[in-house]
Amino acid sequence: MPVLSGLSPEELVKTLDPLPPFRARQIFKWIARGAASFNDMTDLSRDLREELSKRFTLYGSNIAGRLDDPDGTVKLKIGLSDGAVIESVLLRDGEGRQTACISTQAGCPAGCVFCKTGSLGFLRNLTSDEIVEQFLHLRSIIPNIANIVIMGMGEPLLNLGELRKALDIITDPRGLGLSKRRITLSSSGIVAGIRELADAGPDLRLAVSLTTADPALREELMPIGRANPLPALKEALQYYQKKRGRRITLEAVLLGGVNTRDEDISAMIEFTRGLDAAVNLIPWNPVEGMTFRGIALREPETGEIARFSRELTRRGITVTRRFRKGRSVSGACGQLGELGVNIVIFF
Repeated sequence: MPVLSGLSPEELVKTLDPLPPFRARQIFKWIARGAASFNDMTDLSRDLREELSKRFTLYGSNIAGRLDDPDGTVKLKIGLSDGAVIESVLLRDGEGRQTACISTQAGCPAGCVFCKTGSLGFLRNLTSDEIVEQFLHLRSIIPNIANIVIMGMGEPLLNLGELRKALDIITDPRGLGLSKRRITLSSSGIVAGIRELADAGPDLRLAVSLTTADPALREELMPIGRANPLPALKEALQYYQKKRGRRITLEAVLLGGVNTRDEDISAMIEFTRGLDAAVNLIPWNPVEGMTFRGIALREPETGEIARFSRELTRRGITVTRRFRKGRSVSGACGQLGELGVNIVIFF
């Protein structure tokens, strides 16, 4: 049956025809409120609710599992209609703010050697309803989620059409009404996608997983960088800033002894020239069995992080540190898929 959660009010009007438009608006609001079924929609007649339940379904996914970290992080395993499983995370910071971390793909084609999701391979893009429903599932746990980070499984700029549609629904004032300024998209650096984002929006916060500004090393660590080389990426970021006027966050996953050298610091400083950018340092979160050049990856030492931060700050670059949340449930950055996400990979 057609799934309604991924439809705008205007699309609902067409889908629910011949019902009057105001019925579509009612149903849109009920979905935003977290209605579990048509039976929850108490301003619809019983006969209409029964008719709708025979023709449509509100959701195409379900919560297949839940893990809770002592730090307040919640990770959901979400089952999709074709049997694929994705993960979404609810994060809480020290000031009580809640953030939803949502996925855009089942698996990921980027293949970053330090990321568990990248090791799973790629199955498919998620549809708009599958993206929206992650937020709704997380809101069923904590209703007052204030922020969204599109940093879950997958590369969001390779599914920008469905993501744009989902965000239009999430930010629609007739429903959930979340501000786009509270949404951050994290990309591995898809040049064409960044340019499309600059030209057509949505107007949200942009973060780019740079990891290292050493071209050869980056292409080893992040194979997707071969088709999106650093010079072209920097030009795209400058174009984005010219069009959108927004500061960009450059994310650097620090891998002990790999990208924490003096030359990595110098390359990062050079890459930031001509950009209004902050650098977010993310100590690598361990994933068992992950190696680089035949050697097991390790967390950076405290001194490596401190030196990287100190040298960037000394050059006038704004540096932030990623809080480590959800590690005990493999819900931290780079760990999604660590606990039993099974997908079929087509080669």
